[in-house]
Amino acid sequence: MTLTVFGDYECPVSARLWRALRSAAEECDPFREVFRHFPLTNVHPHALLAAQAAEAAGDQGRFWAMHDVLFERQDALEAGDVAAYAGDLGLDVERLEEDIAYEVFIEAVRRGQRSGISSGVTTTPTVFADEERLVLAEPEDLPEALGRLGHSSVSDA
Repeated sequence: MTLTVFGDYECPVSARLWRALRSAAEECDPFREVFRHFPLTNVHPHALLAAQAAEAAGDQGRFWAMHDVLFERQDALEAGDVAAYAGDLGLDVERLEEDIAYEVFIEAVRRGQRSGISSGVTTTPTVFADEERLVLAEPEDLPEALGRLGHSSVSDA
């Protein structure tokens, strides 16, 4: 199963879903996670910067590491904070800062947004299990929702 998540690094509910995904990864059958950027810049002023930072880190082979740090520290997403996280991850900080300044990965972020819009995404987080949109009352309901789709939890096996 592939879970496609449309998320925003500054969105508190996206962070809750990120934590739920970590739990589901431990509790459920293996699944593949795909993250699509959907920065809601009208309410989250740092979301676009964070999305670009994740893509720039990915270009250096550390997308998922930066992804996790951005959600862990979503209350500090200024340019200096993001540069510090890059340094902590052993990335080339100057290169990451230049990639953000020159918007090298802005099209990758916009592509995620366009994909979400064409799939009916209007807010974050939005999750699809394969092609089926999951309706979650709360992000923490993810393992149960996966179970309803026949993606058993470890305890069910």
